[in-house]
Amino acid sequence: MTTTLHKRAPMDSMRKTALVAGGLYILTFVASIPAVGMLGPVLNNPNYIVSAGADTRVLMGGLLDLTNAFACVGTGVVLFPVVKRYGEASALGFVTSRLFEAAVIIIGVVSIFSVVTLRQDLSGAAGVDAGSLVTTGRSLVAVRDWTFLLGPTCMPAINALLLGSLMYRSRLVPRVIPTLGLIGAPLLLASGIAQLFGLIDNVSAWSVIAVAPIFIWELSLGIWMAVKGFNPSPVTPTTAQPLPAREPLPVA
Repeated sequence: MTTTLHKRAPMDSMRKTALVAGGLYILTFVASIPAVGMLGPVLNNPNYIVSAGADTRVLMGGLLDLTNAFACVGTGVVLFPVVKRYGEASALGFVTSRLFEAAVIIIGVVSIFSVVTLRQDLSGAAGVDAGSLVTTGRSLVAVRDWTFLLGPTCMPAINALLLGSLMYRSRLVPRVIPTLGLIGAPLLLASGIAQLFGLIDNVSAWSVIAVAPIFIWELSLGIWMAVKGFNPSPVTPTTAQPLPAREPLPVA
């Protein structure tokens, strides 16, 4: 009896890139969403630094935020070789905005870790002014709150404008996906500016409405790239420069 062995076709480089980029996008959701809840004790308790504390939970939340930051950088680095063909300046801007977002997130994590360190080292120590500790702890939490506004709240709008325009132009994914990002970007920017000037709270009906299109855009982009990969693009890459026209030879 003859047995025929079927070998699976090797995955091409574009499919691998889409899979990795999609996985990193999904990882940002897996890491960032539970991190918000795990950081609750230090964010919602003004006296956390002199309380019993929930340091292990808070540290785990900080590690998840760090994972989110590194995944943000990864999405920019992995996608750059693909999307630069359709606009190198926009692609470079996308990588830069992702790096900025990650850096701001890390600053917020360091602030939260500092609260934990001070609580462990100084809380209950003889001669320590509890009032000063509380003020210091609130200041560090305020730094984290500002990083959350400038990083995960506002920067996704910039990312959506840059990457969304590239994806829409190239048609590497269905156009309805980047359209959500392009619609949501100005809404999220407006919401961030309103929060900056205290016109709305960071958790309100308006902020939820503003963030919804960006949330769906990033999640659907990650799932599509991980499951389906990139569509064959009908758009000719712009990085290929045409050859200069040759001057006609002089006629003798």
